[in-house]
Amino acid sequence: MPKAVTLSDVVGLARARIDAHMLGVCRADELLRESGVKTVVAGERVCGAFSDPAKADNSSLIQRWLLENRVSILCFSYRLNADDAVLIFRRLMYQLESNGLLEKCGGRIRAVYFAGLHNACAAIERLYGGEVGVFYGGETPRETLSLMGIDPGLAPDDIVGVHPYDAARRHFGQDVIATGDSASITPLDRQSTRFFGTKREKVGDRIQHGRKHGLPPLMRAHAGPYGPDRQEAVALFRSWCQELALAGLLDVLSIGTSQLTQERFAENWDGRPNGGGVPINSPGEYERVWEAARPMLVRTYAGTQRVPELAGMHEDTMNIAWHALSLWWFSRLDGRGPNPVFENLQEHFEALRRIAATGKPYEPNVSHHFAFRGADDITYVVSAVLAARAAQRMGIRELIVQIMLNDPKYTWGVNDLAKARATLALVRELEAPGFRVYLQTRAGLDYLSHDLPTAKAQLAAVTALMDDIEPNNPRSPDIIHVVSYSEGRHLATPEIINESIRITRHALGSYRRLRTRGHVDDMSGQPDVRERMSVLVEGARHVLATIEACVERPYTPRGLYDVLRLGFLPVPQLVHCRDEFREAVRWHTRVRNGRVDVYENGENGKPLRPDVRMAHIKEGLLNR
Repeated sequence: MPKAVTLSDVVGLARARIDAHMLGVCRADELLRESGVKTVVAGERVCGAFSDPAKADNSSLIQRWLLENRVSILCFSYRLNADDAVLIFRRLMYQLESNGLLEKCGGRIRAVYFAGLHNACAAIERLYGGEVGVFYGGETPRETLSLMGIDPGLAPDDIVGVHPYDAARRHFGQDVIATGDSASITPLDRQSTRFFGTKREKVGDRIQHGRKHGLPPLMRAHAGPYGPDRQEAVALFRSWCQELALAGLLDVLSIGTSQLTQERFAENWDGRPNGGGVPINSPGEYERVWEAARPMLVRTYAGTQRVPELAGMHEDTMNIAWHALSLWWFSRLDGRGPNPVFENLQEHFEALRRIAATGKPYEPNVSHHFAFRGADDITYVVSAVLAARAAQRMGIRELIVQIMLNDPKYTWGVNDLAKARATLALVRELEAPGFRVYLQTRAGLDYLSHDLPTAKAQLAAVTALMDDIEPNNPRSPDIIHVVSYSEGRHLATPEIINESIRITRHALGSYRRLRTRGHVDDMSGQPDVRERMSVLVEGARHVLATIEACVERPYTPRGLYDVLRLGFLPVPQLVHCRDEFREAVRWHTRVRNGRVDVYENGENGKPLRPDVRMAHIKEGLLNR
């Protein structure tokens, strides 16, 4: 094992720029700081150097960053293709050794840790033995600290504690996997849905058909194999589509496209790094995917530039089931796209105008992106409401509200329920004859363990959490985005996707039967949930009212840009564009008792009430 981290160490946290997964880095940073360990997170330019550490200029930049920050423990994360991860990490280790930066060579770096996919971690363990520590993902806060040799007792109890509700769901999930018969789950008959399997069918048709006939929620899953040979990868994906369609368990196929598909569609990709995802690069390939996937509904990522144009192409080629736009995100703000933030908002609003003309639903893919970067729970709710109000004003008639649970993964289930209910309560105030809201739930991005039996139990446990959002409504949720149990370890194949759907449907049915019999707690009026929901709703209303009073035309591209620029939506762990959004990054947030709040500055700071924070912002606006 690598040497233990001490309170005199400086832990450097870095990732490759091509890997946009910042969540693990942010959570590790927060946990270490709360345990008294000093940290430094690599910025955008340095992360670019870590993408190819063998280049002389990059090696020099990495060395300068390490020395200037007196880094003694280096943690490097790469959660894309495992072979690429191992290659980059080996080059990094060679540079560290050849430049004399490791302690064994006379340097300051006492230990190196790697976080990545299972195969990458396993390979690095084989290559470096105990010299490098590895994080497979899914570690609890206690496990993370222990793996680094840090006494978990140094972390506040309200960070590493577990709520009884979560313990009960964990046992439920374990029982479902140990004693359940998920293999008995069979396809559902949805063929009487209007326009079933044709390019005239809409997701609302399937939802309404399911409600009428008492069917379980629609099952959505993400799939997209990556390979260095583009044509082979696309052909493999088409065969996957046929396999999933034949099994009949999946209702909505989400195409997991590559970064270049999103950013440089129909361009020449020669010499450009791609990362993961299926590398589709022509309208014809999308059309053939749709044909292979029938009768499943099909959807895909939005583009990260030329967003309106690509939205129209997705309509024409696959009758996209619904569009998901991230407004502020998938831009320079998170390194996922080339657009400046204001230009990104302009493109997204133009795309919304086109989507509204088709009558298709829109999914505001925003709240969890704020949470990934340290936003508080009120901001999670506020950002969803802002997006919903903007969509309604743009003529959208059907809104899919995605609730990503376990975000951050230290969140307690009772707080997840409060966040979900607060979001739904405020968004549903917009419902009218011309505006309908559907609920879609999913597990958190980094929630599932790399240990497959554990991950299966977690999938069952998070399904119970989804059902407890509206426990007295058998028609809720409308859609479950099934995160395959293998996600913490390796890419999900059709076989794994189908098994994950079976586990989800089996857990949902089992939990509902247990609730009917009184064998699980009725969470509809649980005191912790009710109290926290009240705090979130009241706080969100105050923030929204202040935004509408202080920001001119807030539900426009300029308005939403100013909402972020002026600091209404805290993102303290933002890596990119920090100077542009200095008011958004200046707030301090903490995870305490399974919830995230804005805190006063200082070691012993207290939670900052929303009305006090809004008063600070208004005072700042008056003094400009």
